Amino acid sequence: MQGRIFTVPNQITLLRLGFLPIFLSLIAYQHYRWGLLVLVVAGLSDGIDGLLARKLNQRSSLGAYLDPIADKLLLSSSFVILAYKTRLAWWLTIIVLSRDILILIVAVVILLISGYRPFPPSTFGKLTTFFEITLVFTVVLTAAFPTLHSRLLHNVLVDVVTVFAIGSAVHYSFTITRHPSAP
Repeated sequence: MQGRIFTVPNQITLLRLGFLPIFLSLIAYQHYRWGLLVLVVAGLSDGIDGLLARKLNQRSSLGAYLDPIADKLLLSSSFVILAYKTRLAWWLTIIVLSRDILILIVAVVILLISGYRPFPPSTFGKLTTFFEITLVFTVVLTAAFPTLHSRLLHNVLVDVVTVFAIGSAVHYSFTITRHPSAP
């Protein structure tokens, strides 16, 4: 991986971080349609920065850290603001945030004990993130367009996110404790 900092993909990731306060403000003031637009643009920028990093051969160490941080900040803060606006339940938000905190703590402990080693997401973890993103998108979409009747989809996604968040937290815990020095 290259040590360049100001690559095009990194600039796009920084732009996505810049969308975070805008998105949170729009949701806080119930401008859900604008919030939905910002959420879609942020999601597209996430796909574009990864694509460009590969196509332009501009992968960087900074991007390897910055991209997942930007994703987690946007997703975690989305759960918090949507719970605050009573669009999501606090118990679900606590489960999602607890999983992320558990993974962060495990990663830090591994870093302190055995030094740096890759901590790639599992398929289970990627599915969890996919369902979390889908839930946030669906909640903001429904808030933006209240005539959409997606209560059943919302309830199913809440159940799926709950199961996957708890399941992936347990999965990460067991995987790491069984293979603490394996990549």
